[in-house]
Amino acid sequence: MKLENSRRDFIKTSALVTGGLMTSPFVLPGAYAAPANELKLALIGCGGRGTGAAFQAMETGHNIKLVAMADAFRDRLDNSYNALVGKYGAEKIAVSEDMKLTGFDAYKQAIAEADVVILATPPGFRPIHFEEAVKQGKQVFMEKPVAVDAAGIRKVLAAAEEAKAKKLNVVVGLQRHYQANYIETIDRIHNGDIGEIINGQVYWNDGGVWVRERQPGQTEMEYQMRNWYYFNWLCGDHINEQHVHNIDIANWVKQGYPVKAEGTGGRLVRTGKENGEIFDHHVLTFTYEDGSVIHSECRHFPGAQNRVDESFQGTKGTAYLSAGNHGVLKDWKGNVLYEHDRKNQPNPYQVEHDKLWAALFNGEYKFADAENAAKSTMTAIMGRYATYSGKPLTWDEALNGQVDLMPETFAWDAMPKVLPGDDGYYPHAVPGKTKVI
Repeated sequence: MKLENSRRDFIKTSALVTGGLMTSPFVLPGAYAAPANELKLALIGCGGRGTGAAFQAMETGHNIKLVAMADAFRDRLDNSYNALVGKYGAEKIAVSEDMKLTGFDAYKQAIAEADVVILATPPGFRPIHFEEAVKQGKQVFMEKPVAVDAAGIRKVLAAAEEAKAKKLNVVVGLQRHYQANYIETIDRIHNGDIGEIINGQVYWNDGGVWVRERQPGQTEMEYQMRNWYYFNWLCGDHINEQHVHNIDIANWVKQGYPVKAEGTGGRLVRTGKENGEIFDHHVLTFTYEDGSVIHSECRHFPGAQNRVDESFQGTKGTAYLSAGNHGVLKDWKGNVLYEHDRKNQPNPYQVEHDKLWAALFNGEYKFADAENAAKSTMTAIMGRYATYSGKPLTWDEALNGQVDLMPETFAWDAMPKVLPGDDGYYPHAVPGKTKVI
């Protein structure tokens, strides 16, 4: 399965991300049969990010009614429901008891109840859920990353093509595409203000995230689902779950996707039983079609210096970007060519919902984020493949990888593919020995 990486193809892929290039009217399934142009929403995945996305949908001010919720765990669903109904009331959060759905298959029924779905489970499930939402003809907001392995990416790419054919809006939570400093600064880069981009550096270095300890009576499946960040079939490692944001910026700036990845990684600090199988650092070089290289670095080292940002060097100057609304271009003498005004910037998490829901209530088809999100997620996965194996990989080798991380059976008494040893520790990749594709 080949994938073209030219600048022309990237522009074609990402054009809809900005919104406004395709505005042919369409009719949302069942949307205009309800009173006052009401749209029905289903939330799939009721953790912190899913609940946050539901809040942001409600904050758009449109006539939205949450009608179904689905999660593997009832306690997470209840916490989410209570937070939402406490803010917006039972008229807007109109989820009856029989629409509070739990279990591995709950998503199907929840999707069927709605016009629009939010997909925010751990990313291993995203390909399955996105495929079903598109099959049912629903408009979609889904969180990043959109898969954890090449098999999942291929599924998402196929569903993305079907979504385009059906004119289904798809917005993905790579929210920097909806953040003013990134939009305006990268537009100037593409206009040639600092020349051709020849190098770049992207970082997500911080102290790490939560850990959920094993509880008495949990099956192995439940434990891994609760502690999902530390298992690749659910998370894809932190290069995928977090660093995908920065990698996606590199692809956006380069208007393409890398043709090769090589690097290293391992477990130096975060090495406990509770840390599952993932690495705590990845250091990579991504090479693009024109020969330019991007240095990619992410780590979870408590107490070490944090850095989450992106910088690029062009033939005529440099660029610096960060989620803190930074956006600066300089020439090679240090003169400032452009500096983004950081004051009074809208929250990009809210902006992506404002734009999506405005399009839906206007009956417009404007957003097709899924393909770019899949390819940027694939870039992160290719990076993990390279660091786990310790060997260079091409894009085509990675995308055609046949290793499928997902369990054969989804059930609480079923076993994931990676299990702890007698000592309670999980096996993890060893560069130079591990086969990844």
